[in-house]
Amino acid sequence: MRKGKTRSPGRSSVVTLSDVAALAGVSISAVSRTFTSGASAGKETRRRVLAAAQQLGYRPNAIARTLSTRKSRIIAVVVSYLENQFYPSVLEALSQLLQARGYHVLLFIRNESTSKDSETDTFLLEMLQYQVDGIVLASTMMSSELAAHCQESGIPVVLFNRTSKMNQVSSVASDNIEGGRLAARLLLRKGARRIAFIAGLEDSSTSQEREQGLLAELNDNGVQLFGRRVGEYSLEAASRAARGLFDVAPSKRPDAVFVANDHMAFAVLDVLRIELQLQIPEDVQVVAFDNAPQSGWGGYQLTTIEQNVKAMTEATVSILLEQISSEVPTPACHIVTPVTTVLRRTTKS
Repeated sequence: MRKGKTRSPGRSSVVTLSDVAALAGVSISAVSRTFTSGASAGKETRRRVLAAAQQLGYRPNAIARTLSTRKSRIIAVVVSYLENQFYPSVLEALSQLLQARGYHVLLFIRNESTSKDSETDTFLLEMLQYQVDGIVLASTMMSSELAAHCQESGIPVVLFNRTSKMNQVSSVASDNIEGGRLAARLLLRKGARRIAFIAGLEDSSTSQEREQGLLAELNDNGVQLFGRRVGEYSLEAASRAARGLFDVAPSKRPDAVFVANDHMAFAVLDVLRIELQLQIPEDVQVVAFDNAPQSGWGGYQLTTIEQNVKAMTEATVSILLEQISSEVPTPACHIVTPVTTVLRRTTKS
């Protein structure tokens, strides 16, 4: 490091990149790369820059960098709620992938009850105030509407774990139809014939596709759906759905149920075992969807259709960052990741 003038502690002027570069004996761009997460800087250069910065008391100004580059390196992630433990695991994976590329995640929780156009506009404006570089929409509802608003505002956006009728919006989702088929195929193979379904929200593309696959497989095997309720992706509604299906005479009771996600299935299992004193899987077999972390807990041991979080998040980040870096609009990309069956104790051996 070459010698240079250092500022006295009492001096009030702001230390700049140029000051650090002069003291470290490197270029200003080298200093900038050192303080830009994800950018390349040699080990020796980095050591000299950090030493000079410490000596001068320099602190990188993220706001100034945003103004100069017009990039905040912030990605907004929009979810409906965090009760469903599938989404915390998704957020962790997204955060790690984005941080490795020099980006940070800003989380927005989208209340599903806000569906008016004016409220959607207000929600979008809140995100725009943070100058986000891109948006991942994982909200159960309103994704299509929000995506349209985002595109009109020129912000790159990717739908996560759902699809949209708007083909011009990129999306990453699991093969929900095949997942529904796998659930039906498994239950039929395990001897179930009175198979019911507990849906999520009626307008949710994921729930619709899972039900579509279930019905297709049942139809292929000459079996009709025995019963159906809506669980609204909530514990309370799923509990009501379970009571409606199973708190009846044994002859009118399903011998199996496919639940649109694990979160609802936990409530269903509690109702079946604790309230109705039914034996799982002897009286009722249960299959769900996601393979959320709690699915393997001893109290549940839930058989489920697993979503590949790693593949889904990697595809999402790849598509979004390509959109952000491109100087011209990129064609919409629609990725469907495979699903697998995870066998546990809520189905017969």
